[in-house]
Amino acid sequence: MQALPSFFSLKKDGYNCSGYGQTAIRGELSLRRIPMDIKALREDFPVLHEERKGKPIVYFDNACQTLRPESVIEAVEGYYRHSSACVGRSNHKLAEEVTRACEDSRSRIAKFLHASKKEEIIFTRNTTEGINLVSNSLDLKAGDVVLLSDKEHNSNLIPWLMARKKNGIEVGIIPTGTDGRLDLDVFRKMLTPSVRLVSLGMTSNLDGVTIPAREIIQDAHKNGSLVLLDAAQITPHMAIDVRTLDVDLLAFSGHKMLGPSGIGVLFGKYSLLEKMDPFLVGGETVAISTYTDCQFLPPPEKFEAGLQNYAGIIGLGAAVEYLQKVGFDTIQKQEKLLNAAVSSKLGEIPRIKMIGPSDSAQRGGIVTFTVDKADHHQVAIMLDQVSNIAVRSGQHCVHSWFNARGIAGSVRASFYFYNTLEEVDLFVETLQKILKVI
Repeated sequence: MQALPSFFSLKKDGYNCSGYGQTAIRGELSLRRIPMDIKALREDFPVLHEERKGKPIVYFDNACQTLRPESVIEAVEGYYRHSSACVGRSNHKLAEEVTRACEDSRSRIAKFLHASKKEEIIFTRNTTEGINLVSNSLDLKAGDVVLLSDKEHNSNLIPWLMARKKNGIEVGIIPTGTDGRLDLDVFRKMLTPSVRLVSLGMTSNLDGVTIPAREIIQDAHKNGSLVLLDAAQITPHMAIDVRTLDVDLLAFSGHKMLGPSGIGVLFGKYSLLEKMDPFLVGGETVAISTYTDCQFLPPPEKFEAGLQNYAGIIGLGAAVEYLQKVGFDTIQKQEKLLNAAVSSKLGEIPRIKMIGPSDSAQRGGIVTFTVDKADHHQVAIMLDQVSNIAVRSGQHCVHSWFNARGIAGSVRASFYFYNTLEEVDLFVETLQKILKVI
C-alpha cells in the first residue's frame, strides 16, 4: 500500500544551481555568487508573494520561526484531506497509511541527524517540551549539578530552575565573554564530580554564536556527565551528526526549520532512553495495564503519550526533505553574505551597537543590536509600518542575560536562504529614515 505519496514530494524537481548573481555589496566587500537560484526558491514560499498596503513583505524574523514552502503546506493539508486518521490504533487502510507516513518521517529525521536507529527519535511539540521531558525524566537528585551558559533561552533555563525547586538540584551558570563565546576554561573548572548534566544551546538565538559542541561533549564525558544540546537555532542552518558529536540528548523545533508549528524532536541515545522514565503517560505509552500496574512500551512509544500531531510529523518530514534538497552549504553561504552586508552597513551608523562578535561570520544569520536613545519596540514597529519589514524586538526569551547587564532589550534581524541583498538594502535604508525621526 502506498503511504501518502504526495506528502514527501517536492513541488519542483530541482533548482537551477548554475549560480545566481546578486548585487554587489558596497564598500570593502566584493561580489559573491551563491550556487542557488534564490528567485526560484522564493517562488515556493506563499508569504513572500503577498503584499500589505501595496508593498511586499520582508521577513527578517527567521530565528523566531521560518516561513513554510508549498511542499510542507501540501503535506500538512494532504493529511487532513486524504488520511485524517490515528497512528497505531486502528486496523483500517487510512490508519495504516498515516502510520506508515509518520514512521517514514521518523526514519527520515533519524537519517537527517545520523542517528543509529529511528527509535532514538521522539516526537514532541517543540524544543521546550523536549527539554522539559529530559528535566522530568532524568533521575535527578538533590546535590546533582546541571551546567548552563549565561545566555540560555528560557526553554533551557526555566525547566532547570523548576527542577532545583522540586528536586534540590544545583544550577551552575557558565559565563560568556563580550564576544558571546563560552569561557571554556571556566567551564572545565566547573566540571566537578557532581555535574550530572551539561545543557547548552548549540547556537544562540541572541547573537547567533555557535559553541564548540564536540569539544564540550568530550570534556563532559571525561567527567562522567551527560550532555543535552538545544539545537533549535542550528538544525535549520547546519548539518548535525549526533554520532560524530557523541551527544546524549538533542532537542529542536520544526517551526524554525520550514516545518509546521507544534512539532519538535528529542533525540536520545537509545541506551539512555531505555533507562529514563516517561514524562507524560497515558494512551499509546503502555503495552498492558491493570487496575494496579502497567508495563510501558520501549522508546520512543513510552515518551509519546496520546494522539500525536500527525500532520505536523508528516510536515516535518517534508521540511527535512526540502532542506536537504537546498543543501546546507548554500544555506550558510547565503546567510553569511546577507549578514556581512547588513553588519557592514549598520557598523557605519553611530547610534547602533551590535551584540556579539564583530565578525559577522561568527553570528550565522543573526544580527542583534541596540539603538542609542531609541526604544527597541518602537524601532521594530516602525520598520513594519514603513516597509513591511518583520524583525523581533525585546529580550528574545533570554531575559536573564539582558537583566544581568541592565539592557532593556534589542532589535534582532535574522536571515534565511530566501532573503536577498535587495531586502537588506531596504532594511538599512528604512532604519536610517526611522532614526532621523526618533
